[in-house]
Amino acid sequence: MQIIDGKSLAKQTQDRVASSVERLKQEKNIVPGLAVILVGDDPASHAYVKMKAKACESVGFYAITHSMPDTISQDEIIATIEMINANPRIDGILVQLPLPAHIDTEKILEIIDPKKDVDGFHPYNVGRLVTNLDSFVPCTPLGVMRMFEKYEIEIKGKDVCVVGASNIVGKPMASLLLNSDATVTLTHIHTKDLKAHTSRADIVIVGVGRPNLITEDMVKDRAVVIDIGINRLESGKLVGDVDFDAVKDKCSFITPVPGGAGPMTIAMLLENTLKSAMNREI
Repeated sequence: MQIIDGKSLAKQTQDRVASSVERLKQEKNIVPGLAVILVGDDPASHAYVKMKAKACESVGFYAITHSMPDTISQDEIIATIEMINANPRIDGILVQLPLPAHIDTEKILEIIDPKKDVDGFHPYNVGRLVTNLDSFVPCTPLGVMRMFEKYEIEIKGKDVCVVGASNIVGKPMASLLLNSDATVTLTHIHTKDLKAHTSRADIVIVGVGRPNLITEDMVKDRAVVIDIGINRLESGKLVGDVDFDAVKDKCSFITPVPGGAGPMTIAMLLENTLKSAMNREI
């Protein structure tokens, strides 16, 4: 069993991005810019935004956060995004989810300029991903693919079970795997027998936000297990969706929580923003 060190890999990625940013500044006088829309007072959202801002600062990005009360109107959010779309200094726009219930999230995401959609949630980029064209790819699934590359985990021809069919993780993850010639089973809340699917998979990828959903009997010997979930127990301990201690000895590779997929998500946000900046029209 080998533990996949997402934290170390993310640090390597950040170092490469920082070097590229320095060259971009010297050669084209461009400083990559990221704008974040943060609505409301959700502690988890504020923590995530703070981590992203710190990562941006560490690689030399220009970053700004537009903090808004949860009573703000949808039209006001749209007006802010349209202003950022027109700002030539901003290469990436990130709307921190979830948004308050009175806001139409899909409408908000569609307002973002696809060229600045570094989260990869705009329908334009989703369509390009599904058809295997160059696009901005959602950061968490992209981070998982980078882990596969780094640890030389073969995907082609493998049976992969993705647990969770969200637009942010599950669906784009399935598309990336299909584009890499894996055979993919995408399961969700209405799947009748989850164990039947996970237990025959060479690779299990789970991200639903339910502690210990994947247990030892649901994973076959030598499987690769990627745990994207993150949950805080009443004790304050952070755990994933996999019963790590029980499952790890059956695996060939497994990600820990924390320290696995999470750091790679932020690293991929930096990569996507840099990519946008390098395509900036001067």
